[in-house]
Amino acid sequence: MLVTSKFVVSMKFGKLPSIDACTEDFFRLPPLEPRFCALTSEPQSTQVEVRTGGTMWTIRPWRGVVYPQKAVQRSWPEWYGKQFSSLEFNATHYRIYPPEKMAEWAAAMPEDFRFCPKFPQIISHYRRFNRCEGPTDDFIDGILALGNRLGTTFIQLPPHYAPKHAAYLVEYLKKWPEELTLSIEFRHPEWFEESPEASALWQLMTDRGIGAVICDTAGRRDALHMRITSPHVIVRFGGYEGHPLDDFRIRQWAQWVDQWKNSGLKSFDFLVHEPDSVLTPQTCIRFSEHLEQVSGLSCRSPKLMNPSLPLFDAPQ
Repeated sequence: MLVTSKFVVSMKFGKLPSIDACTEDFFRLPPLEPRFCALTSEPQSTQVEVRTGGTMWTIRPWRGVVYPQKAVQRSWPEWYGKQFSSLEFNATHYRIYPPEKMAEWAAAMPEDFRFCPKFPQIISHYRRFNRCEGPTDDFIDGILALGNRLGTTFIQLPPHYAPKHAAYLVEYLKKWPEELTLSIEFRHPEWFEESPEASALWQLMTDRGIGAVICDTAGRRDALHMRITSPHVIVRFGGYEGHPLDDFRIRQWAQWVDQWKNSGLKSFDFLVHEPDSVLTPQTCIRFSEHLEQVSGLSCRSPKLMNPSLPLFDAPQ
């Protein structure tokens, strides 16, 4: 039987209580940062994998929405894989699972599904990338067991982890296997400033093709850095339950994918955070619809079992 997580994951980083006072200009995406960009201005004919998903599959309100009303909990991972194409795999942040369990989860998913495992906190938060060879080896063994369902793995740095602490992280990244796609999520504001330590790490990431997770969250617009240091991009989208401005925000990301699709972009994971994840399916659907409209690209997203459910509020 598949073990399911008991954690309720919702991105509180940069969360504002309300965005009613915000405007489209407030949410307009900034331009690319050319100093740290793995994309090219010359057209390339690469095939782009665009995926979307949430943060976990144990969401009871999804019964009758994207899961059958009477689906038993042990079947939810399989139903999640049928409905979504990606997962921000937060369970791996709290525990290093053995390869057998990871392989079991992978087997429940379709061929085009990808996990985005979050780094174990024992490495990123407690040992802070120092003396963590054992946990790292165990973690790599686990994610390798996902096989071709393994997408981009990402490190979420603690909010207090400033550039001045980066010495161990730099050495850790130099040893990370280049064949395993990796991204880093920065939270401390100094990572988006011009200190020598921050700039050196950004350059290392660009040189080694390590991505930088982009957080589209209302209260921390500095984390919307637009530094595309890898052709594998993760966007963590903090939604506001179908607020009219969310539709504008989502469409912008579809437009960016359209611009990047011929510039060397290889994969784009649009990972949705909604309060208690209740409206995550609807947000994923809206992204997929915008993507097809503006770019012609397809992105597998949920099909609501009750088609009468609204997606978003009508614009005011």
